Amino acid sequence: MATAVSDVADPKGTEIVLDPDYRPYPDEEFMGPRQQAYFRAKLLEWKKSILREAKGTLAQLQTDSLREPDITDRASSETDWSIEFRTRDRQRKLIAKIDAALRRIEEGEYGYCEVTGEPISLGRLEARPIATMTVEAQERHERNEKVSRDE
Repeated sequence: MATAVSDVADPKGTEIVLDPDYRPYPDEEFMGPRQQAYFRAKLLEWKKSILREAKGTLAQLQTDSLREPDITDRASSETDWSIEFRTRDRQRKLIAKIDAALRRIEEGEYGYCEVTGEPISLGRLEARPIATMTVEAQERHERNEKVSRDE
């Protein structure tokens, strides 16, 4: 997912101009204005991309007919649409997580583990900008979930 970062205002309204090739690096202030602007732009672009895809699905659904004359073709179309709707539902839930991450940026909590309070690695945030836990905390959480399910 490419992120074009240009003019982004921080929560205080200060405009931050980032080079399109900018990537956060460990030597700079963690979750300082530049990193926050970068991740805000990345999250907003991701959300726009999802909404564009959803709009395309809606347009396609309005133009395509599910009334295929052949029963096998109809079943195939219905299966395809079922998969598409499940994908859109997952993306709807993803948008809620993106919005939550944007709120955390505004509140100054973005990039910090909700369990330990430690900084989440930039590599993890780059790969999964909606992450709320460090890798270690996530692994502990998943182990505890597995133990709970096994009981």
